[in-house]
Amino acid sequence: MPAISMFRRAKSPAPGHTRVGIIDIGSNSIRLVIYDGPARVPAALFNEKVMAGLGKGVSRDGALDPEAMDRAIATLARFQRLSEQMGVPHPRTVATAAVRDAANGRLFIDRVLELGLAVELLSGDDEGRLAGLGVIASIPQANGIVGDLGGGSLELARVVDGEVRETSSFPLGVLRIGAVKAKGPRALGALVAKTIEKSGWAGKGAGLPFYMVGGSWRSLARLDMHLTGYPLPIVHHYWMPPENAQHLVRVLAHLDRKRLREVVGLSGSRIPTLASAASLLSHVVRNLGSSELIVSAYGLREGLLYDELSEYQRAQDPLIASTREEGARQGRFPEHGDLLERWIAPLFASESATDARIRHATCLLADVGWRAHPEFRAERGVETALHGNWVGIDSRGRGMMAHALWTSFGGQGMVPVISSICSPQEIVTAERWGYALRLGQRFSGGVADALVGSRLALGKDALELHCEPDNAILYGESVERRHKTLASAFGIEPRFTVG
Repeated sequence: MPAISMFRRAKSPAPGHTRVGIIDIGSNSIRLVIYDGPARVPAALFNEKVMAGLGKGVSRDGALDPEAMDRAIATLARFQRLSEQMGVPHPRTVATAAVRDAANGRLFIDRVLELGLAVELLSGDDEGRLAGLGVIASIPQANGIVGDLGGGSLELARVVDGEVRETSSFPLGVLRIGAVKAKGPRALGALVAKTIEKSGWAGKGAGLPFYMVGGSWRSLARLDMHLTGYPLPIVHHYWMPPENAQHLVRVLAHLDRKRLREVVGLSGSRIPTLASAASLLSHVVRNLGSSELIVSAYGLREGLLYDELSEYQRAQDPLIASTREEGARQGRFPEHGDLLERWIAPLFASESATDARIRHATCLLADVGWRAHPEFRAERGVETALHGNWVGIDSRGRGMMAHALWTSFGGQGMVPVISSICSPQEIVTAERWGYALRLGQRFSGGVADALVGSRLALGKDALELHCEPDNAILYGESVERRHKTLASAFGIEPRFTVG
């Protein structure tokens, strides 16, 4: 028996990592997420959701349904035990609109406390602020209106310059919409217009993105991805024009449950409320005047984590932090990616700050393919860039990273999905990144000395590689070939100088 006990708990976090747990008691679902990894961009070690339906009773008669409460308590007991076994004995537990609004919400909270979970009852403004922080955590440059749709409420938050400036909460959750729509075909539109106008939000989103948070709206995005043939199965940072919201309303009026179940990634439990979610989205963005729709996979739970960070941690770029972590985990030499970025940077001095950031992230992933079979290193690079759990980057950025890594690992031709999400000029730029990485990898062997003791320069007629005498011997035949290929990508000649 003693030999078995050593396997009963999950491994402790790696040095420098933090493991935390959050239990989110929502109106529609209850979810446990255990996070592990760097504080700025922790990854979900475990994620489980149970559709307890606490809010159904509240929308019907103002109280939590006894059966739903029993189901919720059983779920929470399981989540508490799992969390403890994963090394998080005290997961942060929060409850939102259903418990907040229910006449018997206090009774439910007392039952949760009896389990040993110190539940926090969030206000509507708390929900809005935390959802806004979740979007800022994953899209640092976010400037617009965040809309967090749950089962019992809708929260709006204005985000700009890394701050949440204003919040409001409305009793417009998806579990409440059915009763409103039952009053007539124009009832929901009239209610939303009146609510938005009275609260002072009308027109506040004019010319600004609307960031969609919450499972129901993410499900709508998956349906839109299905309808448009979107090539990447990643909902975070998915973009839609605002008119797509009304288009989804029309589509859902004609699609049956069987056809909806064919949509990849669409949870069957979300299907009954999809039409209500689409109708609400259409009315909200119309009254706000939103210019575009952007999906955020980060919301309240990630906002809770971000809220606890220091100013230094918040200032970290989530894309750079996560790719640096991945590069260190999969690569051979932890400092190599940052050295490569500095080494090739002189060739791309005129690029935008956005592209420089993506190039930096690509350099941090430059060694992720070395463990793969040589014939599949290019594929590994593409897979890592396209399907990695990155935030702070859109599909265009993923495509540029993927093509650069494909090129740097010797991939030939074009990966079809990349040409569908990147422009021809973006592909040319990414290819140059890839050739530069390929040269740097071969010249240095992946270690620091050669990169520190040499430099690249882009002239009018030549791409110069200058190195110190001690490293001149590293300029072998294969390095010369890669130097020539990179220079050719710029339409100039290679030049090697020593001294």
